Amino acid sequence: MDILNYFMAKKEEKKVKEVHYGAEQISVLEGLEPVRRRPGMYIGSTGIEGLHHLIWEIFDNSRDEAMGGFCDHIEVTMLPDNSVRVVDNGRGIPVGIHPKTKVSALETVMTTLHAGGKFGGEDSGYKVSGGLHGVGASVVNALSIYTKAEVHTDGGKYIQEYTQGKRKALVKKVGSSKLHGTIISFQPDEEIFKQVRFDWNTVIAHLRQQAYLVKGLRIDIIDAREWDPLTGGKGKSSDYDNAFWFRELELEVPSTTFYFEGGLVSLVKFYNKSEKPIHSTVFYVEKELDQVGVEVALQYVDGINSDIIPFANNIHNPEGGTHVTGFKTALTRILNTYGKKNNLIKEADGGFTGDDVLEGLTAVISVKLREIQFEGQTKAKLGSTEAQGAVATVFGDAFTSFLEENPDEAKSIISKSLLALRARKAAKAAKDSILRKGALEGMTLPGKLADCQAKDAESGELFIVEGDSAGGTAKMGRDRKFQAILPLRGKILNVERARLDRMLGSEQIKNLVIAMGTSIGDTFDLGKIRYHKIIMATDADVDGAHIRTLIMTLMYRYFRPILDAGYVYIAQPPLFKIKIGKEVSYAYSDEERDKILGKDAPSLEELLKESANEEGNENQEEEEEEENSKNKKTAKIHVQRYKGLGEMNSDELWETTMNPAKRILKQVSVVDAEDANKVFDMLMGSEVPPRKSFITSHAKMANLDI
Repeated sequence: MDILNYFMAKKEEKKVKEVHYGAEQISVLEGLEPVRRRPGMYIGSTGIEGLHHLIWEIFDNSRDEAMGGFCDHIEVTMLPDNSVRVVDNGRGIPVGIHPKTKVSALETVMTTLHAGGKFGGEDSGYKVSGGLHGVGASVVNALSIYTKAEVHTDGGKYIQEYTQGKRKALVKKVGSSKLHGTIISFQPDEEIFKQVRFDWNTVIAHLRQQAYLVKGLRIDIIDAREWDPLTGGKGKSSDYDNAFWFRELELEVPSTTFYFEGGLVSLVKFYNKSEKPIHSTVFYVEKELDQVGVEVALQYVDGINSDIIPFANNIHNPEGGTHVTGFKTALTRILNTYGKKNNLIKEADGGFTGDDVLEGLTAVISVKLREIQFEGQTKAKLGSTEAQGAVATVFGDAFTSFLEENPDEAKSIISKSLLALRARKAAKAAKDSILRKGALEGMTLPGKLADCQAKDAESGELFIVEGDSAGGTAKMGRDRKFQAILPLRGKILNVERARLDRMLGSEQIKNLVIAMGTSIGDTFDLGKIRYHKIIMATDADVDGAHIRTLIMTLMYRYFRPILDAGYVYIAQPPLFKIKIGKEVSYAYSDEERDKILGKDAPSLEELLKESANEEGNENQEEEEEEENSKNKKTAKIHVQRYKGLGEMNSDELWETTMNPAKRILKQVSVVDAEDANKVFDMLMGSEVPPRKSFITSHAKMANLDI
């Protein structure tokens, strides 16, 4: 019996159901349909990051024109209908008929995947570009409900419009023009994206980086979302339709301009503006090796955190890649070699690890490659292997010379790394003595932890509450099957100012680390986490907000993978309990309270008086409510303002804050890690002036606890 007959016989024995499977059942997705079916493959997600990625894709095309020397001005405008307009004064997308597609090159670029001017080598004028995949403009087009391309080239003005990636008409010449460049306007499709609302600060932060990276490039960013083209002053709708530069309309709308000549050195100084440098000179090198352009700038500051910002062809790579690997390898090797050669590292110290030499470091790494390879269309990680060796060699040679020529600054850097090395050893000793294997496996869980019965982390929830009073209420109100309670006494240590050894000396932090089960530092293991929901449930006052901030600082600095996994939440307990007769409602804000009460809302003075007298005769109150409830218009109104979770009884806490069917949880995420790093460092670090400046400038945004 041959093999085919054997398997047919087995199939017959098992009575496998026969299903016709023919050529007609093979699906073929045409044009840009694959992008709309699977947008995450092209822009990472359909959330807020993917939405902003649309701007980056169009901007990158204009930025590549600037890198090639064909453009020195880019303008990005956010408009009232949630659309975005990107303008450059580059060469303009070609509008002639493409020999292969038999339609305009503009239409080919906008409606065809893997079509663009970056595949033709030096003949295209793009020696270096970020958008090598050739899918940027077409992907944005596919994911937009409306797109318009306007090109000024060869003395003419040409336009073409699209809906969900499909052209509405052929490319049309609509007039003559003395200008040159491209205008792309697009409106993201609400069928694709969860929320279509661009964040001004996110756009500013990203484009500021780009301005530092391309010397001599002017970037204008304009927020015209509140502009009314009918009543908006000088700018009318007809002006907008005909304007090349939107800024020329001179509208009174938020805007900013970036233009830098200092390059990466200026960028490092910008990141360190709130820090105290330990050496004044910013190290910088720029050199090409084996057709790989390498630029590195770095400076050490008096802090314990590191910040490495990598770019490849001016595309930010938040997940790093081969260029970062080459840099870290060279940095560790050079500092070890220099320290031992000059007797700055003693034999008892051993040698630096990669973590030792990164402490307090701010570095920007930029590589430029003619043939570039990213891991994924979002370009979050560089995969080009040649970048690793080029960065290691160029940076290694230049940094060695820098240390030799600047012995005082070299000594400061070595001393900084030595401090980190000794702290690491002390922290390891502290960790080994505190976090024994048995503790991590749950054999010696903290005494204050009221654990849940569930053994699988996926269904487990850990409520971190403020103090024993709230802890007692939460323990009585919880569902012990899947909810664990850990009360913390007071405010935990601010880890932004403390090393690991001192941190693990804190009883409160030690209890939290053991309860989560992941360990910490170099033995951290996300797979051992004991709960997939870690919920901060603190009081709705200034102290509660401070405690949340301290816990989030701990999570961000030492448990970042838990944040990235989406396991950290903030509970939203109500601010008010409102009784109208026998009807009970809960309000989570002043506005919600006023909406429930309507015109009967008591003043602040009346509310405080009610809170002071709420210990009155309960029996009398019940009798009054029973009588008043017969007539809703005269029903007694009682408003209680909760200051803390301990003021609730267990039933109220369960109903409002812990019951999965009714509660409100805010998931904590890190949208922009670099901005988050700077905010934590500024608000929780040791430098007072930057924090004071931030508080002063944002004072009007504060929610005061009166």
